[in-house]
Amino acid sequence: MAEAVRHDKTSRQLRLLSDALDSGRLGPVRRLVNTLAPAEIGNLLESLPPGKREVVWGLVDAEDDGEVLVHVGDEVRESLLAAMDTDEIIAAVEDLDIDDLADLVEDLPATVIDEVLKSMDRDNRERLEQVLSYPEDTAGRLMNPDVVTVRADVNVDVVLRFLRLRGELPEHTDHLYVVSRRHQYLGRVSLASLVTHEDSTPINRLIDDEQPAIDVDESDDEVARQFSDHDWISAPVVDDNNILLGRITIDDVVDIIREQAEHQALGAAGLDEEEDLFSPVWRAMRRRLIWLSINLGTAFLAASVVGQFEGTIDKLVALAVLMPIVAGMGGNAGTQVLALMIRGLALGQVGAANVKTLLWKEARVGLLNGLVLGALLAVIVFFWFHSAGLSAVIFIALTANLLFAALAGVMVPVTLKRFGYDPALASSIFLTTVTDVMGFFTFLGLATLLLLH
Repeated sequence: MAEAVRHDKTSRQLRLLSDALDSGRLGPVRRLVNTLAPAEIGNLLESLPPGKREVVWGLVDAEDDGEVLVHVGDEVRESLLAAMDTDEIIAAVEDLDIDDLADLVEDLPATVIDEVLKSMDRDNRERLEQVLSYPEDTAGRLMNPDVVTVRADVNVDVVLRFLRLRGELPEHTDHLYVVSRRHQYLGRVSLASLVTHEDSTPINRLIDDEQPAIDVDESDDEVARQFSDHDWISAPVVDDNNILLGRITIDDVVDIIREQAEHQALGAAGLDEEEDLFSPVWRAMRRRLIWLSINLGTAFLAASVVGQFEGTIDKLVALAVLMPIVAGMGGNAGTQVLALMIRGLALGQVGAANVKTLLWKEARVGLLNGLVLGALLAVIVFFWFHSAGLSAVIFIALTANLLFAALAGVMVPVTLKRFGYDPALASSIFLTTVTDVMGFFTFLGLATLLLLH
C-alpha cells in the first residue's frame, strides 16, 4: 500500500511539473521542486526527458545539488554534471558525508576531483582517501569514518559534557562506540542509556558488547543481510585488528537493497539498473543489441531442433499448433523456479549445503505440476483433434518439459554463480534455451516414434 501511494505521489508530481513546464511557468516548478526531499527530486529528474530535466535541474536549490546527485543513476548524474561548471560542482559536494562523496567523486572529471580534494581540509581528505582505498561493493566503501567514540573508563557526565561541547552528532547516531586506548572496538552505548542513567554511572557498566562489528572487507550484500536480520540503525566497521574505522548507517543499506531489487528485475532482461530511462537511442540500441543477439543465437538452436522434425510436422500439422504450448509452459515453470533461486542466492539462503535438497524438491513440484497440467491438456487435445495418440504424446512431453524446467531453474543459476557469473543477468537465456530445446525435442521426438511408426 505504501509503495502504491508513493508511486501515485510521484506520478502526480510529474504531471504537475510537466504541465507547468509546458506552459512556461517556472515559478510553480521552482516552488514544487524545492518542497521535495533530495531523493524525491532525483526520482523526478529521472522521470523527465533531457530537455525538461535540464530546466528543472537549474531550478533546484543549490544547497540540495549534492544530495540530489547522490540519488540519481550514473547516466543521469553524468548528464547533470555536464551542465555544471567546476565551482558549482565543488559547492555541491563540499557538505556531503564522506561515504556519499566517495560514491560521487569517481564520476567527476579528473580536473574537478583535484579541485574538490584541494577544497577539503586535511582530515576529511584523508578520510575520503581511506574510503576510496577499499573495493566497491564492500563495507569499507559504504562506511562513514565520522564516528563518535568514548572510553570505557569515564562516567556518563563526562560523555554528556563532551557531546555538548561537540555541538552536533552525525546523522542516524543511535549509539556511541566504546574503544580502547589503541582505538579497538569494545562495544557500544546507546544514547537512551546515557540520558536515563545517573551522571556518576561508569560507561563500562552501560556497554553493549553483543553487536558484532562488520569487517571492512565484507560484501555489501552481506552488510544488507545483517542489517535486515538484526534491525540495526547503524553498525561499526573494523579492520583485521579490530580497530574501529567507521560506521554504516541504515540509509546506505536501504540504497543497497533497492539497487539489488532493481538489478534482479532489470538484469533478467539484460538491462543495466543505472541506465537512464531517456538515454540516447543509439546508446540504448547498442546495449540491448548485444543481449538480443545472444537470444537470437539460442533461438537458432531451438529452431534447428524443430528443423530435424520437418517431415513429422508436414504430416501432422496439429504439432505446429501445439508446440508453443509445450515450450511456453516449460518456460513459465522454469521462470518461477529461477526467481526463487536468484532471490535465495542473493540472500545467501542457497549454497552447496542445501542445493541437492532444493533440486529434489523442485523436481517433485515440476513433475506433479506436469502430471496435472499434462492430463488436462491431453483431454483438451483429445476433444480438439480426436486423437488418443496425440493426447498421449502431449501429456508425456509437457510432463517431461516441466520436469526439465524445474531442474534447469535450480541448476542454471547455481552453476553460473559457482563460475563467478551473475545469475540474475544470464540465467534467463540458458533457461529459455533448455525449455525450448527439450520441449520441442521431446514433443516432436515422441510424435515421430509413436504416431508415424
